[in-house]
Amino acid sequence: MSVISALRTTARPSAAFVIIGLYWGTMAAHYPVFKARLGVDDATFGLLLLGSALGLVSSMWLAPRIDRALGARAMQVAALAFVAVFILPTLATTPVGFALSMLALGSASGLLDVVMNARVSELEALHRRPLMNASHAMFSLAYAVAAVFAGVMREGRVDPTLTFGLIALACLGIALWLRMAPVRSEGDEHHASSDYPLVPILICGGIVLVAFMSEATVEAWSALHVERTLNGGAVQGALGPAMLGATMAFGRFSGQMVSERLRDVTVILFAAILSASGALIAAAAPTPAIAYLGFGILGLGVSVIGPIGFAIVGRLVPGRMRTEAISRVAVMGFSGFFLAPVLMGQVSQLFGLRIAFAAVAGLLLLAVPLALAASRLEARR
Repeated sequence: MSVISALRTTARPSAAFVIIGLYWGTMAAHYPVFKARLGVDDATFGLLLLGSALGLVSSMWLAPRIDRALGARAMQVAALAFVAVFILPTLATTPVGFALSMLALGSASGLLDVVMNARVSELEALHRRPLMNASHAMFSLAYAVAAVFAGVMREGRVDPTLTFGLIALACLGIALWLRMAPVRSEGDEHHASSDYPLVPILICGGIVLVAFMSEATVEAWSALHVERTLNGGAVQGALGPAMLGATMAFGRFSGQMVSERLRDVTVILFAAILSASGALIAAAAPTPAIAYLGFGILGLGVSVIGPIGFAIVGRLVPGRMRTEAISRVAVMGFSGFFLAPVLMGQVSQLFGLRIAFAAVAGLLLLAVPLALAASRLEARR
């Protein structure tokens, strides 16, 4: 019941998470299509995805000002701007055009991401309970559904523009419902310390960075790993990111209940070890079925790490600085979300996708010392 209660409390921002999930799930299943259309190698395709990282960082940096200026309409406007650029990658016929379309998508996605995470963090402070995992679970669930839908459309040779257009129409209806004023709790104005919370931002940003870099490698490259390394078809390839999204949704719904009972550092410790083992299984997989098992285990573990990072920074900073702190953590985290495919492309080009996925296991274990540092900060409050 705690999950249902959390989703009711965060209904509007959770709906915004659904929009983000529907789009990027559709995109993940189409990465092989775009790569083939552009005729580029792994390293170059990874660099093209950097366009979204540049847009993302820029908009996230400006997000607190935009949020203050738009107030109750901030989340709604950000969602509508995101929907407006959904089909741009499907229209790109050159590498430069594709990079520019990813720049536009990154900018709109980044703005919406900061605002919706800030609203959930505000609700956590108001209700004095963890809510972040439930909202992030809605992203993962939508992502999995969209990836399967897109894979079926690909198998039926449906034009990507039509597929993305249908997703855009569905998201438009959700976006029109997202008007929500910022929430302030009584304790916000009395939060200790007026110093800029640089250390909490850096530590929590590192936690989110590790989680999202790991997640991004599977989202951007799992379909290619299944289709190219393991000789799978289009639907089999789409099942890679779909498996990640489905298990992340389950992990986050479960994490909503677990986070109300266990310390954050304990959850991150077990999650990092579990997800690292999943990355190694995916790297060594001899068949698509074993790869799905690895992706699933990775998704189950990594699912809770990022949301906990956002939740911790929301507790460690003054209420008046919450949106700004979350935007800075998001800049760090989501930069990795899109820089990871670039690094993955370079490693894959040099050593192959198996080695690239194995490297993710080492990355995931970095979350443990960062979580210990965050725990020490909370203990000193």
